[in-house]
Amino acid sequence: MSIFTQLAKSMYSPKVIADTRFQGIGKTILFVFMLTLISILPVVYYMFVGISEAVGSVKHSIKTDLPSFTIREGELQSEIKAPLTIKNGSFTLIFDPTGAIDESELTGMDANVAMLQKEIVLVAGGETNAVPYTLFTSESMTKDDIITLINTAESSLPVLLGILFIVIYVFSSGMKFIEVSLLALFGLLLKNLAGRKLQYRHLWRMAAYSTTLPTIFFTIMALLKTAVPYSFSINWFVASMMLLLAIKELPAKKPAES
Repeated sequence: MSIFTQLAKSMYSPKVIADTRFQGIGKTILFVFMLTLISILPVVYYMFVGISEAVGSVKHSIKTDLPSFTIREGELQSEIKAPLTIKNGSFTLIFDPTGAIDESELTGMDANVAMLQKEIVLVAGGETNAVPYTLFTSESMTKDDIITLINTAESSLPVLLGILFIVIYVFSSGMKFIEVSLLALFGLLLKNLAGRKLQYRHLWRMAAYSTTLPTIFFTIMALLKTAVPYSFSINWFVASMMLLLAIKELPAKKPAES
């Protein structure tokens, strides 16, 4: 049975999952890597599109909408006396060299990027990430220097996004292997409750395929940008139930003869 056929059938067939207990460990590991790749595709796609659009919007807004400014000794300086809020479609840039706006205020201001007095702040998913200007350079930078820097970053974006994809994939794969290993440990309890004779190595293979249904479900929800409440609990409950049903597909232990 091909790995793609197993992917499809392990979403609904506990028997297919049970049959994987004797399959080669290499094929199971390959399946986990493939499942991880599928699961991160929506997140990576929307992230990359968002980053690409943000870079373009930031460059346009800085070039056409912002007044002249200088970053000197880690501080944003300009002649304006009040903060500016610039909207470009769904993108919002806040420009504040006055120090009137604090990083903690940005979450409720619906901003994507904020150039504050001593730092640039990125806002995404309700979280703020601040980077001080001193991290970029210790020398003075003008508006034209920033535009040149953005142009350089934009031309290098495919390479940077490729590196980001590898980092996300490696991290997600590690988390997936941990998930499978923990589920297999829980399977030791389930197989005792079900009265089946299985070793951990068998349960690990079965656990890998038991995660297919919740993984594909949450991938589809991510693709549709639909939040699922209690996703962590649902993921573990469905995976555990699939593993339990797969364990029950196996013959029960014979009672000891007296």
